[in-house]
Amino acid sequence: MPQILGLHHITAIAGDPEQNVHFYNRLLGLRLVKVTVNFDDPGSYHLYYGSGNGSPGSLLTFFPWPRAYAGTRSTGETSSIVLSIPAGARDYWKSRLNEKHVPLVESNGSLAFSDPDGMNLKLVEAAASDPALRWDEGPVPVDYAIQGLHNVVLDIFAPDAAASAQLMETQLGIQPGLAEIATIPARKRGHMGPGVVHHIAWRAADDAEQAAWRSELLQAGLRVTPVQDRQYFHSIYFREPGGVLFEIATDNPGFLTDESYADLGKHLKLPPWLEQHRTSIEAALPALPKD
Repeated sequence: MPQILGLHHITAIAGDPEQNVHFYNRLLGLRLVKVTVNFDDPGSYHLYYGSGNGSPGSLLTFFPWPRAYAGTRSTGETSSIVLSIPAGARDYWKSRLNEKHVPLVESNGSLAFSDPDGMNLKLVEAAASDPALRWDEGPVPVDYAIQGLHNVVLDIFAPDAAASAQLMETQLGIQPGLAEIATIPARKRGHMGPGVVHHIAWRAADDAEQAAWRSELLQAGLRVTPVQDRQYFHSIYFREPGGVLFEIATDNPGFLTDESYADLGKHLKLPPWLEQHRTSIEAALPALPKD
């Protein structure tokens, strides 16, 4: 049976890309590991943040839509993203966020706050440290640096919750706690836009594991896309019973395929099939902050 190794990445919609870089890179201390475009909409960026080399499990990614209306969350979406920090780091982050005038709420040992687009985030102290999921050369000292994705909270319409839990726990074998379900008593209408999570990606070790998952999910009656080449990993997509868009992404080939470790995130990278359009793509994209 194929295996889900954990969270691979979470992708959300942002507004202003410069503001997004300042918040996630400069304030939260995540490395901007790749600047590329949305392969399905090359007129917008796809920004990847994470550990020093963009390890699966560390990644938050964004499609910035600078002229879009703010999104509104609904059922079948993600209500909160939880990030891991080292044991003993909570006071540091409380002070750092307060100094930057980021409103926060302390609850059950976590720090809850929102990004500039209103997306809900939490920091929780992890039971164990994982240096592979942090960025050691960033603006946050290593002893306090964010070390990857902890879990997600999904808004599921109450009648769908049991089927969602069954798929995640029994069929996908997702470890308890990686995806919490918040049951919603009524279906809510929303729209995609800044501040809303687009999809949740789970880890498959390689193409063979991913192919096994695709076969199994199709046999279970789910509508699964063909494999999509995302340059740095391969992806399949489907909606779980509660409506959340899931992806299963491979660990390889990774972010060092088209630039060195030292150059990660410094240049706009395009896949081969878009390279011929570089001039027009660059002209349409807003400038990002320089180091």
